[in-house]
Amino acid sequence: MSAIPFQGHRNFRIRLVLATLAGKPIKITKIRSDDLNPGLRDHEVSFLRLLEAVTNGSIIKISYTGTTIEYSPGIIIGGSLTHNCPPTKPVGYFIEPMLYLAPFSKTKFSIVFKGITSSKEDAGLEAIKWGLLPVMEKFGVREAALHTLKRGAPPNGGGEVHLKVDHLIPQPLTMHALEMPKIAAIRGVAYCTRVSPSIVNRMIDAARGVLRGVGVEVNITADVWRGENSGKSPGFGLTLVAESKKGWRFIAEDIGGPGEVPEDIGVKVAYELLEEISKSAVVGRNQLQLALCYMVIGKEDIGRLLLNKEQIDENMIYLLRDIKKLFGTEVYFKDDDNENCLVATVKGVGFTNSSKKIA
Repeated sequence: MSAIPFQGHRNFRIRLVLATLAGKPIKITKIRSDDLNPGLRDHEVSFLRLLEAVTNGSIIKISYTGTTIEYSPGIIIGGSLTHNCPPTKPVGYFIEPMLYLAPFSKTKFSIVFKGITSSKEDAGLEAIKWGLLPVMEKFGVREAALHTLKRGAPPNGGGEVHLKVDHLIPQPLTMHALEMPKIAAIRGVAYCTRVSPSIVNRMIDAARGVLRGVGVEVNITADVWRGENSGKSPGFGLTLVAESKKGWRFIAEDIGGPGEVPEDIGVKVAYELLEEISKSAVVGRNQLQLALCYMVIGKEDIGRLLLNKEQIDENMIYLLRDIKKLFGTEVYFKDDDNENCLVATVKGVGFTNSSKKIA
């Protein structure tokens, strides 16, 4: 079977994950080939090692310059392991793609990730815990948990997180989600490591000030980490989640950067949450990839999901192209009665958990 060609470092993790699920070899060329420092970054190489560890029989070839990689996927086997994440990316960068693979593994996933637990670019722990795990539950994956053992703020990290996925399923359930969820409550967590606990209260007060007028209950808890479990660097951050009665959730998060004050973070995250709700339909932007991928690998049935037109951005288009290349299936969009929304219709490819058959 000839490898399916891709170019560039964009969507690097998702392409490898989709290739693993599709069981098709891929070849990615021109990885930062025009950069002064071309080729794979250390976090990408680290991700390849992780992928190799949770599969059996995968073959990975990286060119001498690191600008080309060939990946021939094996069987997802899961298991218990520890992964040390490089300081350039937080643990969320590595945990997120594992959620695509873990439910379809031969054995249960139990991975301890060590490193930085939060950043401005990648998903934080609460975003995964409250945003992505509930989406998995909607598709039938019931026993998935993320435990924070130690928090580690950038730049030195020192955090430790345990991902456990105990529920193995042959394929995801078919999704029919066509109603706009109504927000029932907003909750969140403001956390800090190695700084004064008053910082947490300042973030909470600022966020509450913005959310006071939304008309639903707002409950933000303080999470102060001290001593050995608080990592190696001082830091603080806030994650807010808006929840509907049916269990759909929208997430916004940020961490304090150099020179930023807690009040700014509180206000910023609160406004980001309100924006996320206004620009989303059933799932938020950070959950959309996972939901669509699960719909694609579902059983041969039509799944439907309501989207906001604003959610169809460049990232989404890249994802849909990659899905078409690897699974040969397309997502169809049709207008909804609500003029801001579209209904995404996907026929599942009838993916079956091949590692189950062997077991």
